[in-house]
Order: sequence, then C-alpha cells, then structure tokens
Amino acid sequence: MTAEFTEEFRAEWKPASILERADWSQIFGRVAPVEIDYGCGEGAFLIAQAQKNPNRNFLATERLLGRVEKVCRAAERLRLSHVRVLRMESAYTARFLVPPESVATVYVSFPDPWPKRVHQARRLVQPDFIDAVRDGMQPGGELRLKTDDLPYFQWMEKVMAAAKGWRREEWVEDEDYPITNFEARFIAQGLPIHRSLYRKL
Repeated sequence: MTAEFTEEFRAEWKPASILERADWSQIFGRVAPVEIDYGCGEGAFLIAQAQKNPNRNFLATERLLGRVEKVCRAAERLRLSHVRVLRMESAYTARFLVPPESVATVYVSFPDPWPKRVHQARRLVQPDFIDAVRDGMQPGGELRLKTDDLPYFQWMEKVMAAAKGWRREEWVEDEDYPITNFEARFIAQGLPIHRSLYRKL
C-alpha cells in the first residue's frame, strides 16, 4: 500500500519534541518498512530510491538548510508522500529519535571524511553511532556504507570489525542502482568507490 498524497503534504519532518522517539506510522501515515539515508546531501540517491520503492518509507537527515529545502521540493514536486527529510545531526537522530528495532535499511553514503587527524573525532562513523544504528535496526536489517576516501573506508572497516551484532556480506549492485551526486562526479573522474554491506544479526 502506498502512502496517500494530499495537497497538504510536506516532506520536511519537524519533530514536536527532539526528546521523544519517532512514531513512524504517525509520521508517514501508514505502516511500511523504513529506510534511513543519513546525510542525504542533495538527495539524488534518496529521491531515486524512493521512486523505485513506493511501498517503503524513507527518512533522510541533512544538516544544511539549502539541501533540506532542495530535497523537500523534489519530493513534493514528485508527490513522494513516503519521503520525509529531517534537518538534524545524523548521530543524534540515530541515538535519540529512532525507535528500537524499527528500521529495515540504513545508508551512509560519502560522509565528510574529515581527513586531518585532529578532526577525525567529527567523523560520523564512530562506535557510538554504529551501536545506535544497530539498536534502531530490525534483526536482519542492512547497513550500507560508501565512500570515495580510502583512509575513511579503512576507518569504517576498523569500526565495524570491533562492533558487535553485525555480519559482513557481499554487496552486488544492479546496473540501475541509484547513486548520489557525489558518486556521479567521482565516477566521472575515474575514482574508485569503496563500499561495504553489513547485516544485523
């Protein structure tokens, strides 16, 4: 069952309280598997994935107001009433807003690598974030990580190797698998893309 579109539909989700867990059925107006795109950027992947999967609910987080507005406009123009965009830090969302064992799939695509050693504590993929993602994910759910930055990918692999409750699996993409704006630019430059898929045990 797809979400019903109404003229009052707004893609941006502004929580009444940032101290309470989300109620997906209330936010989306229906019960369906939930996918979260942490740090959706300009939204190319999110919008394409939502168009391909109308029977799933999609939440995206993004900090920058301009990007949030752009993604919301695209979702509203295309009448993707199963998309919500939250202007919030991804780590906070995962830890405090996502209900336990309620998410089917999580995407973390091309997060800021913060390459300087002094700034690496700002990276999104940290043990606490991965633990929060696991707690919010249904058993058997998928975590998909992508980056063009090899040192950051190696960092991700180290964090995931130490994390409990995950199994790494092969990630084989279909030819029509959506990509982000960043990924399109990196591919055009001939740069390698590093990816890994983990399943919650």
